[in-house]
Amino acid sequence: MIGIIVDGEVNDEYMKTLETLSKKIKFIDADPMVKSSKALKDVQPEVERLRQKAVSKIFEFVIQKFYALRKPKTNIQILQQSVLLKYKYTIIFLKEHAKEIYAEVRVAYIDTMNKVLSAHFRAYIQALEKLQMDIATSTDLLGVETRSTGFLFSIGKESLKTRSSVFALGERINILKEIDQPALIPHIAEAKSQKYPYEVLFRSLQKLLIDTATSEYLFTDDFFGEESIFHDIFAGPIQVVDEHFNAVLLNCYDAIGIMLMIRIIHQHQLIMFRRRIPCLDSYLDKVNMSLWPRFKMVFDLHLNSLRNANIKTLWEDDVHPHYVTRRYAEFTASLVHLNVEHGDGQLDLNLERLRMAIEDLLVKLAKMFSKPKLQTIFLINNYDLIIAILKEAGTEGGKAQLYFEEVLKSNIAIYVEELLQEHFSDLIRFVKTRPADETATSSEKVGIPEVEPLVKDFASRYKAAIELMHKDVITSFSNFLCGMEILRAALAQLLLYYTRLTECAKRINGGSALNKDLVSISSILFEIKKYSRTF
Repeated sequence: MIGIIVDGEVNDEYMKTLETLSKKIKFIDADPMVKSSKALKDVQPEVERLRQKAVSKIFEFVIQKFYALRKPKTNIQILQQSVLLKYKYTIIFLKEHAKEIYAEVRVAYIDTMNKVLSAHFRAYIQALEKLQMDIATSTDLLGVETRSTGFLFSIGKESLKTRSSVFALGERINILKEIDQPALIPHIAEAKSQKYPYEVLFRSLQKLLIDTATSEYLFTDDFFGEESIFHDIFAGPIQVVDEHFNAVLLNCYDAIGIMLMIRIIHQHQLIMFRRRIPCLDSYLDKVNMSLWPRFKMVFDLHLNSLRNANIKTLWEDDVHPHYVTRRYAEFTASLVHLNVEHGDGQLDLNLERLRMAIEDLLVKLAKMFSKPKLQTIFLINNYDLIIAILKEAGTEGGKAQLYFEEVLKSNIAIYVEELLQEHFSDLIRFVKTRPADETATSSEKVGIPEVEPLVKDFASRYKAAIELMHKDVITSFSNFLCGMEILRAALAQLLLYYTRLTECAKRINGGSALNKDLVSISSILFEIKKYSRTF
């Protein structure tokens, strides 16, 4: 035993011999009978010298192994699993028989891994930063006029492509499906000249962090048998990641990117929960807690850009959907989509505030048109676009969609009346002022002189008027299907008014004289069908 401990190499045989030595030391300490024996006086100095020799040998051996971890391009996990864990007993021996030396070894390991992992993350972050594609600046807001932000003069096609990403989720949603993919390898991405929105880099960095932490946590727990070591080691790497992330967040105006990061962190919390590794709980909570206020701040910038929008610069003399409406709809659809599985009440509340702001803005823009009919057309076109985009998002468009469907309906009813008033105002006025049934008193009865001009006028003009209404609808509404629905509603309403006129004519004394001028309902239906054939 002396031979092996003094001259032997540290290997399996050495471990077994260490265990034997440990038993002897414990035996001396444990048995009071031994304390008084003469044999002990002979042996004790030898045992003590052996203990000291073993301790110094183990210390040198372990520290040397720790230094190997510092070498560039070392695969740390392989070294930990296949080398260090084999010599786990050396640590147990130090813990039991040389507490001060164990403390030194512990400090040496913490110091080594803290430096190695901090440097590792620092280098990884520097490499990632080269891959970042900037999506939004502080001026890329919903209610900002396109011309004023230099959108049109921005650099090349690339920026125009990312412009749509400011408000629309598009392909960016895919990052949530790739949550468990390995972290990006920066030099490969750089070689391909690839650039990514920040949430892609964020997922990669956090994935690397949770995987490294999992591995380190399991190793330190196994090798040293104490959890607190992990937190001492990871204080460095977490600080490196935090400094980078806080700097990025401070300049981040990409609300959709921030919401994606919130969802990524949530997924990573679930992964760690399933792994039953609690070591990053407080870190992940902290990241989540810093993302929400930033999201709220950027969201409020968008909200205020709608509330304080300059109507004069935004207004264009055009009844088609406004670009701010498209931005609003894409932005809302994106956030609704990201909230589907989470049902976040706070986000719903914010979207409700945004809806009120866009509606307010659209009504103000509509009032810039001189004619009431143009105001209504403008509102219908914008509401219709919002509904279409919310439906397209493939999610339940939420409360906003239901709300806009209601206001669209009421505006269509207003437009139908305005359209019919243009062509048949006398007919409508007459019908609306007459009782519809037999209850009319004698003073309210009408005679042929009042009805005949209306009947003749309708017969001579109705075909041309329907054609004009058709043209009006076709040119006014950007969504063909919506336009056709509106035309159908207008023609159905016209039919209703005309039916009431014919009933009135039939009730007049001598009303049969008007029969030759009355247009049959089937003739009108034939005309209506002509314009509905597009279905």
